[in-house]
Amino acid sequence: MDFRYDRQTRLKDFGPDGQDKLTKAMVLVVGLGGLGLPVVQYLNAMGVGTLGLMDQDVVELHNLQRQVLYSEKDLGQSKLEVAHEKLQAQNSQTIFEIYDTFLTKENALGIISEYDVVVDATDNFPTRYLINDACVILNKPFVYGALHGFEGHVSVFNYQGGPTYRCLYPNMPTAEEIPDCNDNGVLGVIPGVIGTLQALEAVKLVAGIGEVLSGKLLIYDGLSQQMSTFNFKTNPVNKEINALQEFYETPHCEVIPEISANAYWQFRNLETEHILIDVRTVAEFEANHLSNAINIPLNQLDPKQLDFTLNDMIYVICQSGKRSAQAVKQLQSDYPNIQFYSILGGMNQMMALSHNP
Repeated sequence: MDFRYDRQTRLKDFGPDGQDKLTKAMVLVVGLGGLGLPVVQYLNAMGVGTLGLMDQDVVELHNLQRQVLYSEKDLGQSKLEVAHEKLQAQNSQTIFEIYDTFLTKENALGIISEYDVVVDATDNFPTRYLINDACVILNKPFVYGALHGFEGHVSVFNYQGGPTYRCLYPNMPTAEEIPDCNDNGVLGVIPGVIGTLQALEAVKLVAGIGEVLSGKLLIYDGLSQQMSTFNFKTNPVNKEINALQEFYETPHCEVIPEISANAYWQFRNLETEHILIDVRTVAEFEANHLSNAINIPLNQLDPKQLDFTLNDMIYVICQSGKRSAQAVKQLQSDYPNIQFYSILGGMNQMMALSHNP
């Protein structure tokens, strides 16, 4: 047995047998952000034989506060490529399978079928429900983690006949019900805590040790340093899924005219006359804003008090792009003949561009 794993193979309830199971295991980690990074770093260090890495984002400045594997020199680079290189340096024995894509209805079953365990390290509901349904169809367990502010959730679904994600959350929330960590925030250390707990659950699943969080939702409160666990039951209907849905999208999502932050950045440099409305709070606006922006917080936006003409070019920005999309939807209903654009990625992306033009 490799001496590098000596400290864990000494454990009576883990031992060489547990290490052997890790070495033979194949674990897919979907997402290489705040949750996914601690998961892959610990699973890689502990000797999981094959790790599947999936992501298609690039490293941005606002990621660095919580995605601590990345550094300033990685800005603008593929998260997948950067993480793969650093993980290889951490453990040359690991076999890595690389997926430069997001999980989709078209690729989910084919990819997930190759793995023993799936770790959901995503930040959106459509992908989470897709993972759940694919795992039910393929009879694969998956480890769930979620974040909100100072709080995090962890559970294990579809394990040995146990409850699925839909048993806890039967229906996907509407667009208005979905919290957004880009707008509401998340304390940088919380993803590390939750991601590490996810890694622990994955190890327990593979090695067959301990009590797995199946049928239990662990809620971690970072401000009080308290954990609570709630039990939930299997709904047999949710175990009968035998085909993926036609679409995995947030209900009632409407098409909102959008422009990428990069395209808007180039447009600004042309110094073309236009109107820029910043719908963040006054405090956010005062902390930092673009030079020509007009601050109208979303909850104070009253289209009837605004005066636009057909020739106006109007762009709307917030911190991440979610509130600006809501504002554009509202403005369009009152000014159907005027074109508004929500800036994708909002100030997060604009700040990244200003640091890395």
